[in-house]
Amino acid sequence: MAEPEFDVVVVGFGPVGALLANLLGRHGLRVLVLERDAGIHPLPRAVHFDGEVMRVFQAAGLAGAVEDVARPTSRGMHFVNAAGETLMVRRGTDGPGPHGWANNWYFHQPELDAALRTGAARFANVEVRLRHEARALRDAGDHVSVGIRSVATGASDELTARYVVGCDGARSLVRDAVGGSMLDLGLHQPWLVVDVLASPRSEPARRLPDYTVQHCDPRRPMTRVHVKGLRHRFEIMLMPGDDEEEIVRPDRIWPMLALHGIGPDDVRIERSAIYTFHSLVAAPWRRGRLLLAGDSAHQTPPFLGQGMCAGIRDASNLAWKLSMVVAGTAGESLLDTCETERAPHVRAFIELAVRLGAIIQATDPAVAEARDAEFRARGPTMFDFPQPRLGPGIWMDGSPACGDVFPQPRLADGRRLDDVAGDRFAVLSALPLDTRTRRAGGGGRRGGLDLAFIDAPGPAVEEWLAAREAAAVIVRPDRYVFAVAGDEAGVRHALEELASLLR
Repeated sequence: MAEPEFDVVVVGFGPVGALLANLLGRHGLRVLVLERDAGIHPLPRAVHFDGEVMRVFQAAGLAGAVEDVARPTSRGMHFVNAAGETLMVRRGTDGPGPHGWANNWYFHQPELDAALRTGAARFANVEVRLRHEARALRDAGDHVSVGIRSVATGASDELTARYVVGCDGARSLVRDAVGGSMLDLGLHQPWLVVDVLASPRSEPARRLPDYTVQHCDPRRPMTRVHVKGLRHRFEIMLMPGDDEEEIVRPDRIWPMLALHGIGPDDVRIERSAIYTFHSLVAAPWRRGRLLLAGDSAHQTPPFLGQGMCAGIRDASNLAWKLSMVVAGTAGESLLDTCETERAPHVRAFIELAVRLGAIIQATDPAVAEARDAEFRARGPTMFDFPQPRLGPGIWMDGSPACGDVFPQPRLADGRRLDDVAGDRFAVLSALPLDTRTRRAGGGGRRGGLDLAFIDAPGPAVEEWLAAREAAAVIVRPDRYVFAVAGDEAGVRHALEELASLLR
């Protein structure tokens, strides 16, 4: 057949689809984004991302735009019982965290969506069709035929693409086409989400804490989030006997907010809606030329603030692999590693969120009292975001660091690592590499592999290497560690292994 019209069709223009379009656009791929809605959803949904996700926005060339619409904070999340005792604290970080950015950011999603969509408009090779939906997908072996429909006119059309990525959420058409099943990790609980705008003159609203609070009160578990500026969020667990049609009404909401000293003079309710928090992982994430990312592949309870983060990591993992496969510098089997690497990684976050949900959602007074007594006996528990290793894929086993995300320090010249490495594999070496090694790596391209060699990377990287008794580290375009080498011969061996894995 003729050349497909597009390299990749992205179905869905939420944060994950928009970020993927930006990353693929930077790689020069011909991208079409289909989105059935006419514009940005006007009300907030996700509110938090972490330092690793900010690093992905940096990779997309959008760090400045995202900084303009997001609020960094050094504060974490406190889990507090009905008596006001702190049970657990998810720590924050003072100043930049390991990824070179603050490790907690809060945002109003319509503003973030606008920044990501404006970023996608930078690329002439990225086309966006709003008010268009995918209706049928047929994998023809060497391309995908995509049937589309205009929501405005009802007119139908068909186009062709090398690959289709479903970023179309929990009710994904692309996931239906992929088939398979959903692994249920056990949490399905409806919560009322109430977004409010505080009055700048409200003293009670000004006293709301800067950090997130999980109120582990068996009478009515609640979450309280200072989003950004005057925006706050209350998430309220539904209890037996609650009427879902009634509880979203302001006259039912105000008594619950009054538990925190907040009344109609203090805030204006922007929206109230019921969401059922799920814990699901799809399998498989790929069938032929159809792939999944974000909520179409997994759904995460919000107790860690990691739902959107997981989708952004999917996009980061997928973008460099798709670009290499489309360019012909890697085989199609590389795309299978998106699931093998990411599914165990996201499952680690989901399972922790489910465990935290069990702590927060305890409504039996005896169970809650036993929980409180256990924490009281040992004192508040401090914890951090998990940093799970990738599942099997494009990394060499043999070092505790392989498959882990690499930090982003400042290099010897003061620049951030990712700004120097760009969209490439990078070799960071504490010793000078000879001509043979550089020729083996091509100093740029080796068998289609684009490499950045970073010599004298600075004290932070050298300390990282010394702690692992290593001389060099090879990091991937998504900044996960491919290999750690003890000497120059080890670097050459790792590069040969990388070329072999990508064939």
